[in-house]
Amino acid sequence: MLFLVFFFAIALIFIRVRDGAAGSATAAVSAQSSDDESVAALGKQLFFDRSLSASGRMSCASCHSPASSYGPPNGRAVQLGGPELSRPGARAVPTLRYTLNRTPIWFHEQSVSVAERLVENEPPAGGFAWDGRFDHLRDQATFPLLNPNEMANASATAVVDKLRIAPYADTFRALFGRDVLSSVSSAFDRARYAIERFELTDSSFHPFTSKYDAYLDGHAVLTPPERHGKKLFDDPERGGCAICHLDAKGANGAHPVFTDYQFEALAVPRNMEIPANRDSHYYDMGLCGPLRTDKTTITSYCGLFKTPTLRNVATRRVFFHNGRFHTLRDALRFYVQRDTDPQKWYPVTRGGTVEKYDDLPERFRFNVDVIDPPLKSKRGERPVWSERDISDVIAFLKTLTDGYTKRSYDGGASATTSQVIHP
Repeated sequence: MLFLVFFFAIALIFIRVRDGAAGSATAAVSAQSSDDESVAALGKQLFFDRSLSASGRMSCASCHSPASSYGPPNGRAVQLGGPELSRPGARAVPTLRYTLNRTPIWFHEQSVSVAERLVENEPPAGGFAWDGRFDHLRDQATFPLLNPNEMANASATAVVDKLRIAPYADTFRALFGRDVLSSVSSAFDRARYAIERFELTDSSFHPFTSKYDAYLDGHAVLTPPERHGKKLFDDPERGGCAICHLDAKGANGAHPVFTDYQFEALAVPRNMEIPANRDSHYYDMGLCGPLRTDKTTITSYCGLFKTPTLRNVATRRVFFHNGRFHTLRDALRFYVQRDTDPQKWYPVTRGGTVEKYDDLPERFRFNVDVIDPPLKSKRGERPVWSERDISDVIAFLKTLTDGYTKRSYDGGASATTSQVIHP
């Protein structure tokens, strides 16, 4: 009996429960405010409040625009921030739509047997940001508020000073206590919590109003190009996209968000549009740094970035973690031609040598995926997709764009209307 009690206690430790992505970290704050809708409404005001930045001209929505599926509003590889809105960031802005309330806490399950790891080793998964370094949205929200290249507040105190004179300060006090703004730590924590609740509960972050959602529930028919594109997308020997960008309904009928949350080393070419890359000694290596600092010694993580959702991907103007490509067609071309025509994508020396995987130090290039099709192709071989095939895959990916229907197909949840949120 004692063994069973011990067993279940251990099991509970490893169960990862996430109310959206809030997890137990929000429980203490949540208990202090039973009006979740009011907290989320306050979070919405914070999300759109430009005065919370050092420049007074930048909010969360400046980079995560609701009109652009909570992704970047333009085609810049990285956005500009800082006190004068002149400082470039380090990575392309990911969308906030769909994945927030399903993202697991960062984890890496490995076999105890070293021999088994060599044969089959699952990649790490979960966490927020391109490198998964935040387990909770409240922690992710802290980074742009204090990052000198983004909202550029000097400290949490600077943020709370702005909250004290914000037009919603009285609402803040009504929700969290009359004296909450007197304490920097309490006020800052509750501001982050409010943003988290807005991102997790507002229907605009997970509308499920695309043609593909209607198709999954039998209310739309794919065109021949869309069907062919989906076939290529699903084919494990050609595109193999659905291996990471899952496109089938879940066991509970939930509609897919087109990511498995795992990490992959695709070896996207170095992007010289990013000023930091002008330093030949600088490398953004994802899981092993420089922004993430707790995995720097694990060399097998270098070059790995999280698989993004592909929902609304056809509306984006910047692709991959470093924004190297600005059209969906070029991003797909790279995917199927990376190894068949590497000279198209990587620098070529005077001697004619192609410097493949140039955005990763040579000693870490063994991490690059050269096993899964089409990434195991050889130079000179015919790419697995023709230009017409790419057009059909694009046609399929366009079915993932929200706004096809006003009804929300979200695996049986109540219907909602997709709408762009304005501050």
